[in-house]
Amino acid sequence: MKHTLSVLVENHAGVLSRISGLFARRGFNIDSLAVGTTADPAVSCVTLVVDDKQNEVEQITKQLNKLIDVIKLQDFTPEEIISRELILIKVSANDQTRSKIAELAQLAGGKIADITRNSLTVECCDTTDRLENLLELMRPYGLKRVVRTGTIALEKGSEQLTIE
Repeated sequence: MKHTLSVLVENHAGVLSRISGLFARRGFNIDSLAVGTTADPAVSCVTLVVDDKQNEVEQITKQLNKLIDVIKLQDFTPEEIISRELILIKVSANDQTRSKIAELAQLAGGKIADITRNSLTVECCDTTDRLENLLELMRPYGLKRVVRTGTIALEKGSEQLTIE
């Protein structure tokens, strides 16, 4: 099962290096990683998605909590959060396929970000699963390039991860 870890950290140089180093030393894999500042410029939120194949999440959280830069950590299951990811897909396009690709993008909630003679670039923000579906629908047209952000997430309801 996938777990999303929201980690509030001090916003200064080297923090991400220490977090990624911890994962590397322990042999843990990171499926997705996103970092951004919070309402407090001295604090950043690191969002990590990890697969709990061998019940490693408990060990990961214990190790992360030992890092001096970590202020607070929360482990979320998919049911507890709203998560999104951004994808840019550059697809081969010609006069015959351009409208079909644009229609697929629109049906998926995306939009055309760039048009050239030989390609379309589709931009879409959604859940990871829905973006995977869109990518599979675009594949037959000829993928030229795919770029994705890491997953960002926010807990559902009125609860919030704060430093207090």
